[in-house]
Order: sequence, then structure tokens, then C-alpha cells
Amino acid sequence: MATTPTARPSSFSRNTSTSAASSASAPAPAPGSRIGAGGATFVSSGIPDLDRILGGGFLLGSLVMVMEDAEAPHHLLLLRNFMAQGVVHCQPLLFASPAEDPRAFLGTLPAPVAASKEERQRAPGPDHDEQEQGLRIAWQYKKYFGEQQASNAHNKDVKKEFGNNFDLRKSIERHMLSAQNVDCISIQKFSNLAPLRERCSSFLSKLTGNGVGLAGRIAIQSLCAPQCGYSDWDMVSFVRSLRAMLRYSKAVAIITFPSVILPPSFSKRWQHLADTLLSVRAIPDEDKDLAKLLTGYQDMVGLLHVHKVAQISSQVPVILEASTFSLKLQRRRSLVLERLNQAPVEGSSGTSYGTAGPCSGSLKGSSIDF
Repeated sequence: MATTPTARPSSFSRNTSTSAASSASAPAPAPGSRIGAGGATFVSSGIPDLDRILGGGFLLGSLVMVMEDAEAPHHLLLLRNFMAQGVVHCQPLLFASPAEDPRAFLGTLPAPVAASKEERQRAPGPDHDEQEQGLRIAWQYKKYFGEQQASNAHNKDVKKEFGNNFDLRKSIERHMLSAQNVDCISIQKFSNLAPLRERCSSFLSKLTGNGVGLAGRIAIQSLCAPQCGYSDWDMVSFVRSLRAMLRYSKAVAIITFPSVILPPSFSKRWQHLADTLLSVRAIPDEDKDLAKLLTGYQDMVGLLHVHKVAQISSQVPVILEASTFSLKLQRRRSLVLERLNQAPVEGSSGTSYGTAGPCSGSLKGSSIDF
């Protein structure tokens, strides 16, 4: 009687225990950050549309530079949302400004948009009734219970998402700023940038040993402001050292600078040192030619141009769907970015790209052979 041969175990069998152990040992993303393609860690810019455009947000360990517009302070919109997002995520923040009192700038940070009534009814949690009761108490008895209890009821409706929408008409709660590790520096008091370099180094060294895993944020406003009087080489040396310190840290730094006051050669050096390079530009109030060219011109407050996107430890380029976007206010409170759409030409319906008004009439009754 013939016996069936037994199958020999293959030497190429997959070791499931090793793969499971490696996946379990993978480090979890820090609070307020997320893992993107290729294992890269991102933090939110404070503008969800900008996070989507950049492929996930600001890359951890990168340097972001924003070229200011001399006619309008639109760069402050990006700076405020970036700082406010860090405050919402309880992330350490270092803010440097040429103003004499930089802490006063914290009072202009926008407040996160609370969840609407429809969103709360769509996904009610176990403490839904408690939240509704706390919200009613906050509105009716705010003057009796004080500002602290009212703000706590408001913060229950604010979701700590990766990227929040912020209401530019409202300021962030003061107790959120007092509870955070927010350090403010006035660079106007320094004769050179060596003290600022030391403060940044000390700030980044604390992030590596905090044990919590929080990602830090550094925001520097108008580094090459005329009232500071720094030399061009001193500023370039500072940017180089800051970029080197960020590479192996758990932080993201954003620097805004007026490029018009820099010499062209140094301005190119600054742009080359940036990992992510953005620029903002104001729109004239009454530009009839531009209004005819673009749709939704009345709702635009400015233009955002993406010059460069950070690519650290990756050889895959980020392909953008567009490089210039319009800055708009959604419901007059939240900042959104949209692609520039060309207005339809007069005499055409604008519904199809395959039809052309002037040429369609000459083709009637004629046959085209290929």
C-alpha cells in the first residue's frame, strides 16, 4: 500500500512573531503629531488646507520660512495659527519678536472653533448631557461662576484634532496660555543673535529629556527687522545653526522675514536654507483686471505661494497640484486656502473645456477626416 509523502516545511515561511514584535515596538507619534508616508512625522500648521497641500503638515525637524509682504501683514495669519495650534495641543512654544513686549502678541492668537450643535448630536458621547448642561451654565451664569468655569465648558466642545479650525474673531482663552510652557523673547534687546541661539538650543535640549514626547514649536517674527540692526552674515549664521539643531530634535521652527529689505544675494541664501519656503502677498482692493481673471476675487484677502516643500530623509518629491493659492475667510472667521480658478471668458458658458465659442461656428456642416 503506497503512502503519501509528507510535505516538508519551507525555509521561506514568514516569521509572524518577529513582525508583530517590530510593529508593537514602533514608537507612537507624539501628541499633536502624526506619522505620514515613509515614517515621517508631521505637526499641523494650524490651517487644515495648508496641511493637505504640503502632504501632511510641517515636517518634524524642519525649518519653515515665510517671506513677508511689505504692504500687508498677512504673514501674521500663518504665524498666529501655527502658535495657536501648539497651544491647543499643549506643546512647548518659544516665541521671539522684535517688539518690546512679545507676550502681548499671545493675546491675538485665535481661538479654536467649537463643535457645532449638529456635530454634537451626530456623535453624542457618554457625557453628552453633562456637556450640554455645562454649556447652558456657561452662557447663563458666566458672571456668577467666573471666567474659568465658562471656558472649561467651552473647551469640552473643542476637539483636539491634528489640525483645528480657528476663529480669527475670537482670542484664545487666557488660562490656556498661562498653563502652557510658553517662552517669549524680545530680540530687540540683543546686540547680536548669540543669545537667541542659546535660548533655542536650551529649548530644544529640554524637549529631548521631557519624557512626555511632546513636539515643540519655535516661532520667530521678522528676524531681519530694521530696528534690530543685525548684520547679514550674523543672520545667515543663525539660520544655519538653527537648521542644524532642528534636524535631530522633536520641534519645528517657523521664521518670517521681510525679503525686500535684504540684499538679493542674501535673500537667495535665506531661501536656500529653508526646508519649506512660503510667501504671502496682498491683493489690491480695486484691481479690475484681476477681478475679471479670477473667480471669487471679492472673497480673497491675499495669495499664498509655495516655493519649496521639505523633503528630509526622502527621495520622493512632493508633487503639488498648484503652487499659488488664494487666502479666504470662511464665514468671515476661519482661514482657508483654495486653488486659483480662472473666470469664464465672456461669450462662453465655461462648462466644458472641449468647446470653443469663436471656432465652433466655422466647423458646422464640415466633416473632418483623420
